[in-house]
Amino acid sequence: MPIDPTLPYDDQNIFAKILRGEIPCTKVHEDDHVLAFKDINPQAPTHVLVIPKAPFVSWDDFSARGTDEQISAFVRGVGEVARMLGLVEPGYRLLANIGLDAHQEVPHLHVHLFAGKPLGPMLMRG
Repeated sequence: MPIDPTLPYDDQNIFAKILRGEIPCTKVHEDDHVLAFKDINPQAPTHVLVIPKAPFVSWDDFSARGTDEQISAFVRGVGEVARMLGLVEPGYRLLANIGLDAHQEVPHLHVHLFAGKPLGPMLMRG
């Protein structure tokens, strides 16, 4: 069910539990600020989730409250994962859903990294 990104951070969300080690994940990359792991329901041959280790509900929350160090580390972390996985060529897609209309399901900022096949148009027309 989509969530309202204006609500306070819920420390019982699945990504918070993964960060605390309560739920396992298949790690792709980790550093002081970022965790990247394989999506358990992949939508492309490569489907990795990249999350900040700090409690931010959405991109909006992160861009408003994140420190310069947190923002820089997260953006660099996403790029590092893409390079590490060899996705720069032929390309990849980043997706961050924010709010109800975008169908954000987990109230913790996350970026989906998709690759491994032609991904088609960004949005279906109609």
